[in-house]
Amino acid sequence: MNSAVEIDGSAMEGGGQILRVSAALSCITGSSIKINNIRAGRSTPGLRPQHLSGLQLVSDLCSGSLQGAEIGSGDISLSPGKISSGDHTADTHTAGSVSLLLQVALPCALFADAPSQLCLKGGTNAEMAPQIDYTVKVFKPIMEKFGVHFDCDVKMKGFYPKGGGEVVVTVNPVKELLPVTMTERGNITKIHGRAFVAGILPYKLAKDMSSAAVRTIRKEIKELYINIQPVQEKEKASGSGNGIIIYAESSNGCLFAGSALGKKGVYADRVGIEAAEMLLRNIRQNGCVDEFLQDQLIIFMALAKGTSRIRTGAVTLHTQTAIHIAEQLTQAKFTITKCEDELSSNLTYVIECQGSGATNPNL
Repeated sequence: MNSAVEIDGSAMEGGGQILRVSAALSCITGSSIKINNIRAGRSTPGLRPQHLSGLQLVSDLCSGSLQGAEIGSGDISLSPGKISSGDHTADTHTAGSVSLLLQVALPCALFADAPSQLCLKGGTNAEMAPQIDYTVKVFKPIMEKFGVHFDCDVKMKGFYPKGGGEVVVTVNPVKELLPVTMTERGNITKIHGRAFVAGILPYKLAKDMSSAAVRTIRKEIKELYINIQPVQEKEKASGSGNGIIIYAESSNGCLFAGSALGKKGVYADRVGIEAAEMLLRNIRQNGCVDEFLQDQLIIFMALAKGTSRIRTGAVTLHTQTAIHIAEQLTQAKFTITKCEDELSSNLTYVIECQGSGATNPNL
């Protein structure tokens, strides 16, 4: 039994992301980990249902042994075994995010001996996490550049506070991950999206979100046709909710998004404007990935064989935290370089990684 790598769960961003990145890398590299001070600085410290189901899913995927896995726990340890393909299920029993369950499980499933099917239950469109629409429309196509292929079948949308969403993800294993270069954005060529209402909420809310978002983007981007479809989600939704997600595509295949969810007492226009402003902020930065994709790519860059480079706006604390954990658990080396851009006053950064070149022993 090799001695476990100790990880401080309160370091840097100090949230659930430390758990996700370290559990996935433990599973893939075969090193045991011990995480202390889990979410120590949060208002409800320790493991939440969301994190617990993610850890159980990874442990299940790698036939590992998991200690300390209960709600509120501040310390856990994971000793991984062999990664197994087949069917795996995780259920947060809350509106805990399905997308975050996928974040922890996807890297592991890539190193199995055959395709895996992950049945993930919880919130599909939840605060503080990527909406499932983002996972399918932005994360998935960019993952293909790394040689990662998965399918996402959204059986049921689930909203706060009930959850009840269900997504079935089929993941194909890889021999190794390809390095990725995304440093030249090109022009924005297309802006599209959807504004949705589900459950008992009136369709008018979707139209209001959509038109407010279009108006906001128009002020800044005049030449493009903007299509934000208002949608009433009928069959495949559990509970009531509303939200909007808007995508921008560039001539070099870069993807950006802005999104927002409705809350009690917030006007639909405000929700649309918030999503539009988020999208515009990400476009203005002149990078190749938005602020939400940035940290999600770190683990794949760390595992890839070769050098990856991505150009981004300001490097978020989430991203710095993911880099810190990836360097602790793999041989990957990251450098961040500031780029002065003559054309705009915007600072961009290039995150470069010499990947560790993880290979799949099961294939």
